[in-house]
Amino acid sequence: MKTYRNLLFLAVGCAFLMSSCGASHTTHEEAGTFKVSQPIQQDTILIKEYVSQIRAIQHIELRALEKGYLQKIFVDEGQHVKKGQLLFQIQPTIYQAEFQKAQSEVEFARVEYENIKALADKDIVSQNEAALAKAQLEKAKAELALAQAHLTFTEVRAPFDGIVGKFEEVRLGSLLDEGELLTTLSDNSKMWVYFNVPESEYLDYAMSSNDSLEVVKLRLANNRLFSESGVIETIESDFNNTTGNIAFRATFSNPNGLLRHGQTGNILWPKPLEGVTMIPQKATFEVLDKKFVYLVDKEGTIQSREVKVEGELNHIYLISSGLKSTDTFLLEGLRKVENGKKIHFELINPTEVLEGLHLHAE
Repeated sequence: MKTYRNLLFLAVGCAFLMSSCGASHTTHEEAGTFKVSQPIQQDTILIKEYVSQIRAIQHIELRALEKGYLQKIFVDEGQHVKKGQLLFQIQPTIYQAEFQKAQSEVEFARVEYENIKALADKDIVSQNEAALAKAQLEKAKAELALAQAHLTFTEVRAPFDGIVGKFEEVRLGSLLDEGELLTTLSDNSKMWVYFNVPESEYLDYAMSSNDSLEVVKLRLANNRLFSESGVIETIESDFNNTTGNIAFRATFSNPNGLLRHGQTGNILWPKPLEGVTMIPQKATFEVLDKKFVYLVDKEGTIQSREVKVEGELNHIYLISSGLKSTDTFLLEGLRKVENGKKIHFELINPTEVLEGLHLHAE
């Protein structure tokens, strides 16, 4: 009986040791088959997005050019006006009187000059007196022109077609000082959209001969695209030393008047890329703001590698460095593996992988 118990204990011990050895072996080789793939290289278009400020092509302040009481307001806030249209009338009584006085002085000086000139022609008075009378006439004419200008300044007219802005605390009967702000006027027929571009992207643009890089789109605050395309027309002269950016300006036609001065939006700038390396976003993981993939060698050994992301499309990263076209990376199950482990894997065609991503996106 004692011999039987010893043999039983020996058998259990051997079984335990065998199971321990098997468990130790599985720690070096993960169970199951993992899907792997390779990068694909092809031409694509990367859409870069920039926060932008929208400005009217002309936006000015309208101010009172003379001191006086505001007698009439002919327009309302937000109204479309035409060039030369009368907007505000400052009480012209005093300026009208000064203008009439100046007219009378011109007439008086003219009569006096004509009389003295007639006498000078008959040598009754000297030519110097005639010259002095002529000078008095020219002085009176200048004073008349000045009085007429003051009278004209009592009328505030639109210098161009545009939209009237908010009235700045001006009401009928308000006593206005010279230079006091009345409102603003915006010409929204075209809009200037400003956005800041990093130095590296500025250099790519400046050194490129591709005309298509000048065409941009505008995403509005409601996340819809503006119907018109814009054209990059100018770049500021210097960089912002604090941010390292430089301001670009794109011009958009605004035929329906949808855009207004002061709006915000996002510029969408399509940039064609040739032979860019592409991988699924799900094949990457992040450590301290850096992107990594798990590479798989021919024996199935896992090794992590950092990759640099140049941009992203829908479910796809564009890789600028860190991967070769012949590298094989883990496609799924990233949380189930770690460096140095071996796996069984199945290689999936890269084209099939990308097509599957597009179907998922739809």
